Amino acid sequence: MARKLISSGSTFEAQIGYSRAVVQGDWVFVSGTTGFDYSKMAISEDVVAQAEQCMKNIESALREAGASLQDVVRVTYMLKNAAQFESCWPVLRKYFGEVRPAATMIEANLAQPRIKIEIEVTALKR
Repeated sequence: MARKLISSGSTFEAQIGYSRAVVQGDWVFVSGTTGFDYSKMAISEDVVAQAEQCMKNIESALREAGASLQDVVRVTYMLKNAAQFESCWPVLRKYFGEVRPAATMIEANLAQPRIKIEIEVTALKR
C-alpha cells in the first residue's frame, strides 16, 4: 500500500519535517492546519476568519488526497483561547453540520502568537 505525502507549500513543512497530509490506503491524516492564506501570504487577526481559512486549507488538502470534508471522521480544534471557540461554531457548523465527525477542543499555546486556531482532521475515504 503506497503512502502519499501532500504539501501545502509552507516552508515549515521542510524545516520541521512534516506533511500537510498523509494518505495511507483509504485513510487521510491532515496535520494541524492554521488559518494562513497562502494565496495572500497572510493571516487574519480575527479567530473566525482564521477558522474559515483553516477549513478551506483542509478542504484543499483533502481534495488533493482524493477525499472531501464528507469523509472526515475525527476533528481536533486547538485554540489559544478556549473562550473564542463559540464564536467559531457557525463556521464549523457550515462545514461539518451534516458530517458531524467525532470532535475534541483543546486550549493550547500555539506555535506563533498570531495563530488563534489550528484544526486537525482524519478522514476515511468512502
